[in-house]
Amino acid sequence: MNSIELSKKLGGKIEVRSKQKLTKQNLPVLYTPGVADVSMAIAKNKKLAFEYTIKKNTVAVISDGSAVLGLGNIGPEAALPVMEGKCLLFKELAGVDAFPIVLATQDTEEIIKIIKAIAPTFGGINLEDISAPRCFEIEERLKKELDIPVFHDDQHGTAIVVLAGLINALKVVKKDIKKIKIVISGAGAAGIAITKLLIKYGAKNIILVDSQGIIHKERKIGMNMAKVEIAHLTNHKGQGGTLRDALAGADVFIGVSAPNILTKDDVRKMNKKPIVFTMSNPVPEISPEEAKKGGAFIVATGSSKYPNQINNVLVFPGIFRGALDTRTKRITDEHKLKAAKAIAALVKTPTCDKIIPEALNKQVAKKVASVFKKQI
Repeated sequence: MNSIELSKKLGGKIEVRSKQKLTKQNLPVLYTPGVADVSMAIAKNKKLAFEYTIKKNTVAVISDGSAVLGLGNIGPEAALPVMEGKCLLFKELAGVDAFPIVLATQDTEEIIKIIKAIAPTFGGINLEDISAPRCFEIEERLKKELDIPVFHDDQHGTAIVVLAGLINALKVVKKDIKKIKIVISGAGAAGIAITKLLIKYGAKNIILVDSQGIIHKERKIGMNMAKVEIAHLTNHKGQGGTLRDALAGADVFIGVSAPNILTKDDVRKMNKKPIVFTMSNPVPEISPEEAKKGGAFIVATGSSKYPNQINNVLVFPGIFRGALDTRTKRITDEHKLKAAKAIAALVKTPTCDKIIPEALNKQVAKKVASVFKKQI
C-alpha cells in the first residue's frame, strides 16, 4: 500500500484520545461543574497550567507551507500530511503529544502574531517548513517574546544530526574538523544553521554555495541579510566561483540544496577520503552510487534506502522531551552541541556505513533529552 492509499484509508495519521473512559460518574469531574475548580486555580496561578493541563506535554508543529520537504511553496493544506507525520514521530519516539497546525498566511508579522496568540495551549513550538529568510526572523522574534521553547527543526534539527554524523565520519577518516575544508551547498534555513553549528564545534574553513555560486563578502547578487551575515563567518580567503570551484581540495561536501547538481567528476576533485552528505529530498545532489564512483569514502543521504540516513527524527523528539521535562525556556547552542555529541556517542565503533544511529532507535530520544537540566 502506497502513501496515498494509506492516507485515504486512515484519514490522517493521528487522533486525540481520552486518558480516562468517560462515564456518568466521572463526567462532573472531567467536565462541568468540577472543571471550574481547575480553571479557578489556574486563573490565580498560570504556572499551574503545566501541572493540570495538556500543556506540560504538548508541542505545536506549525508550518505555512512555504518550503515543504524539497517540494517548495506548496501551501498549508499540502503541508498538513508532513506535519501529521511529524506529530506521529513525536508521540512514538518520545511520548510527546504534538498537534499539526498549518497557517493560511506567509506574512511574517501575521505568523508571529498567530503563534503568540495560540501559545498558551502549548509547552513548546516546533516551526517547520517555513522558507528562508523569513524563518530566521520568525524564530528569533518568538524566542524573545515567548516563555516556552521555540525550535525551527529545518534549521537546528538538521544542523544537529549533520554534526553528529560528521563527528563520526571524521573519526573514520582520521581528520580534524579544525584542519579540513567543508563545502556546503544550499544557503537556506538548513545550510546556514549547519554552517553556524559547525563553526561552534570548531570548523575553521567552510565555503557556502547557493544557486548563484560561492558566497563571499563582496558578492552583491542574490544576497539577503542571512547570507551577508554568514559571508563574514565563512570563506575567509574570499574565494569566488562555482560549486565545482569550491570542491577542489575539499574534505567534506554537505548538500541541502537541489537534485543532481553534482557528478562523480566533481567528487574526484575533492581531497583524499572525501565525505559526501547528499541530503536533498526526495532526489539528492548526487546519487550514492555516483558519489562512490567518484571516490567518496563515506556517503550519507536523507533516505532510508541507504546506510547513514541523516534524519531529523534523531533530534526533535528528544529535544522537546528534554525541554518539556525540565521546563527549559530556550534551546541554546550548548544544548545543540551536546545533543549532537550524544547522538554520535550512540555509535560505539563508527564505520563507513555506520556513522549515525538508525532513525527509529528509541534510545536516541532519551539520550538527547538527557542533555537538558532541570530548570525549577
